[in-house]
Amino acid sequence: MRILLVDDHAVVRSGMKQILQEICGPVEIGEAADAGEALASVRSADWDLVFLDIRLPGRSGVEVLHQIKASKPGLPVLILSTYPESQYAVRLIRAGAAGYLTKDAEEEEIRAAVKQAVAGRRYISPEVGELLAGQFDRAGAAGDTPVHESLSDREYQIFLELASGVRPVDIAEKYKISAKTVATHRSRVLQKMGLSNNAEMTLYAYRHNLN
Repeated sequence: MRILLVDDHAVVRSGMKQILQEICGPVEIGEAADAGEALASVRSADWDLVFLDIRLPGRSGVEVLHQIKASKPGLPVLILSTYPESQYAVRLIRAGAAGYLTKDAEEEEIRAAVKQAVAGRRYISPEVGELLAGQFDRAGAAGDTPVHESLSDREYQIFLELASGVRPVDIAEKYKISAKTVATHRSRVLQKMGLSNNAEMTLYAYRHNLN
């Protein structure tokens, strides 16, 4: 089996390598520290599975997932993230991820996710299953789709950061974008969601369990 690990923290990649070598047996593991390295590796080599962090410098893992699926739609991608399932799991599953794991996942859960993914199936944890069920239930009620679902991936990312109280200058630094770009996304988020300020974003995120 050939697995590509995409994470900007060397210590995380090292820990995951040890876990995967224990649970997968003979395995060849490649590493990428940013979006550019990840996409170059996907295009130049054949992998059986990709583990992808969604927080990468310069370009988010959400964008990288879209590009991987556009380039190699049959390549399974498991998301490994520090963010709770409530923030990103449903959006990423819809985008084609084979599963969503938090970085505190137990080895047995990682083993189950790998097995499902390489078999061409999706790994749906109980937590993600509940979120998907909630989405399905809301879809059945006319006009009951949460407005945050209308945001683009980047807008949603900026929304979560602002709702968590992160300063625009720090958001710009984190994602390697300009402060002007952050301000533009903020304006679009407020307009699309019918909100007036960051405090209302925070309240919205709390009420929808996105924090």
